[in-house]
Amino acid sequence: MKMAKKQKAARRRKNGGVGDDDADNSREVDVLSEAYTILSDDQSLGDVFGDDILEELDLDDLIEDDTTKAESSATIRQSKLLDSLSLASTLSTEKRATKREQGLRTLFKAMTQYATGAAGQEIIQSRLEEVILPICFNGLRGGTSPAEQYASCRVLEATSILLGGNNDDYAEQVCNKLVRVVKMTQRAGQVRGAALRALAMAFFICATDVDSSDVVLNLCEQVCAPEFRNEAVPPNLRATALDCWALLSTTIHNAYLAGSDIPGSGDGRGLVILPLLSDCLNSTNLDLRCAAGECVALIHEARLELGIDDEQGENASERRYRRGSWDGSEWEVLMDEVKQRVAELSIESGKHMSKKAKKEQKSTFREFMSTIVDDEAPCEVVAFRGGQLTLTNWKEIIQLNYIRHCLQTGFQVQLMTNSTLQLIFGADGDLLNTATQLSQLEKRHHLSKASEANKQAYNERNKVRKSRVRAQNSFIHADGEGI
Repeated sequence: MKMAKKQKAARRRKNGGVGDDDADNSREVDVLSEAYTILSDDQSLGDVFGDDILEELDLDDLIEDDTTKAESSATIRQSKLLDSLSLASTLSTEKRATKREQGLRTLFKAMTQYATGAAGQEIIQSRLEEVILPICFNGLRGGTSPAEQYASCRVLEATSILLGGNNDDYAEQVCNKLVRVVKMTQRAGQVRGAALRALAMAFFICATDVDSSDVVLNLCEQVCAPEFRNEAVPPNLRATALDCWALLSTTIHNAYLAGSDIPGSGDGRGLVILPLLSDCLNSTNLDLRCAAGECVALIHEARLELGIDDEQGENASERRYRRGSWDGSEWEVLMDEVKQRVAELSIESGKHMSKKAKKEQKSTFREFMSTIVDDEAPCEVVAFRGGQLTLTNWKEIIQLNYIRHCLQTGFQVQLMTNSTLQLIFGADGDLLNTATQLSQLEKRHHLSKASEANKQAYNERNKVRKSRVRAQNSFIHADGEGI
């Protein structure tokens, strides 16, 4: 007896329904690992084109002079970038999906590591319409694999950084296609998140119109909700939406983020989603908790900076500046609950989490607690061969983490050569590129574990740790006074 055949629709859509706005309604729901990244494949990306186009530069043994070395390195990088773009131009006619996806990933690595300085920016600009946009838009169309869609989004995200500011045309070109991917609930969560990240980066770096950025902010607020278009939103996608929201929120005035006293403006964006962030802190997903904590830290920092001058004297020198606070506001009770939850997460323990996850959560939320509970400024240090870059506010740290996530292994070389990034972080490119040579004795004196600098850093860390413990204990004891 023959078995009855399944209907075609049942065979094609075994994983459930799809959205009604997709042109490819017959496909099953896309799946892509949550741990998937643009550089996650074990295969050498240079093997895609049959050569070693992405071989790392190693000129230390060939060139002794630093100036000559820098010039030669720049020349080689430009040559490799041109070669990779020339080979990538064939991807539009490539029929094999695996080759297209691997080619996009190879292009991403070539762009982030070899498109350096003004020369690299000019090359990307000249090949934008001819090579980059066609292959990325081709990768975003319906019917392509989730891996190819993801790689296309990552290339567009990196392109925004390489093009630099005042490129509204580019932001408009990619906007509609990326928004469409974000809204397609049948696309893989990783793909939708990558599209949203690329969209946020395009408007953060390239766009100059504030109203257009508000549209992307609105989309982020919709996606970070528990449901979007009558579909449950995956926790990792919600976390990505909060990361994008935080990035774009660094570009707006503190009053529009954490204020409510501007006539006709209503509550700031941060105040509107504060209840949602409070709920996210109770989520079982670590990424969502961390993303929500970072947003709260940004909002709290903006609230503190909305201070006023106590006019107690006629002269400006006699006036005292008072930091903003939540005291007496309608959000005071909610913020007290958020502070208590952040303090709990900074010391949370138990068998329901892995050791690695507990360590990551404690480390992350201790930083949030220092700002949200103790009103202390954060500190992030990025070391370079010519010095270090120190960031002391959440706006710059959020921007740094977002750009670092985008560029992956090309972060350092881009920050040392990309004028747009140097302008964002107020960095001196000449200083970052300074190569300092130390003798063996100087290295032992300054860099060893027994050096004075390391001893002083150790003592400072102990002081900060003890201060946080005292603050935490006083916070806990204060809760029990009324019992």
